[in-house]
Amino acid sequence: MNAPRRPWVVGVSGASGTPYAAAVLRALLDAGQPVDLVVSRAARLTILDETGHPFRDGHWRVDLAAWLGRPLGAGDDVLHWPAGDLAAGPSSGSYPARGMVVVPASTAACAGIAIGLSKDLLQRAAEVNLKERRRVVVVPRETPVTRSHLEHLIALHDALGVAHDLFRRWAGELGAARAAAEPGSRGGQPG
Repeated sequence: MNAPRRPWVVGVSGASGTPYAAAVLRALLDAGQPVDLVVSRAARLTILDETGHPFRDGHWRVDLAAWLGRPLGAGDDVLHWPAGDLAAGPSSGSYPARGMVVVPASTAACAGIAIGLSKDLLQRAAEVNLKERRRVVVVPRETPVTRSHLEHLIALHDALGVAHDLFRRWAGELGAARAAAEPGSRGGQPG
């Protein structure tokens, strides 16, 4: 019997920084993690502006592959939910999501998530994941920030906890990365 699908919900808001969203999506897919993607209306404009690639509901697989700069293979478990679909799976607490990352997160998205506004599926899914005590990570992009934005960000803090090899973790030893890169060293992550 197959285990039930438990995806990470990735929400992309309209803030600048869509390359960060692409990097998170590639890392999750490369790690073999299932992903449910929600791209806000404003994010579609930002993706087009920053990358030249459209993101359309009817052609989302082709558009996502172009945005990520790699084809989506048979092993890439990714679904797309339109931001206006408030009846979509991720809008319900019974939907078996692992958690959510909003990247980039605009100040409006952060505020909407923090106060439970649920103006679209991105905000609703984040609110549901918070309600269900699942991890929700927001990657804010605008600076400088106002006092109210800081208050919203304080309400939204966590980490996904997905294993990756995107960077070498601190091992408590200065020069460890340099020593690992030298010829004859074992290299790689400490065991």
